[in-house]
Amino acid sequence: MTETRAVLDEMIDFAKIELTSGNADRKRAMVRRMAEQWPSEPALSLVYAVTSATGAIEDESKKDPAISQGYRLSALISADVHAVQSMGQNPSFAGDLLHFWRRVDPLFLRMQ
Repeated sequence: MTETRAVLDEMIDFAKIELTSGNADRKRAMVRRMAEQWPSEPALSLVYAVTSATGAIEDESKKDPAISQGYRLSALISADVHAVQSMGQNPSFAGDLLHFWRRVDPLFLRMQ
């Protein structure tokens, strides 16, 4: 359980850093990079990490533009997780999202 928590903490920290970087390219590539860095993690961990990072940003500053982008990305990842699981890959992992993006919906692969 501690190892899982440590990975989630890393993912949350990564998402928070990328969302607040001020660099549009880094923000756009964040979800793809997370899936590449942690392919064996549950796909919903990406959703949790981005949502948690966004919530932390929101707690610090109610006006940061990263807030709306973070929640939007969380929703888009959630939709993709649902699609992957609907196609029978349940549970799904971050690596499954990479495969889905290559074959079906390349949005996160184009965001570079």
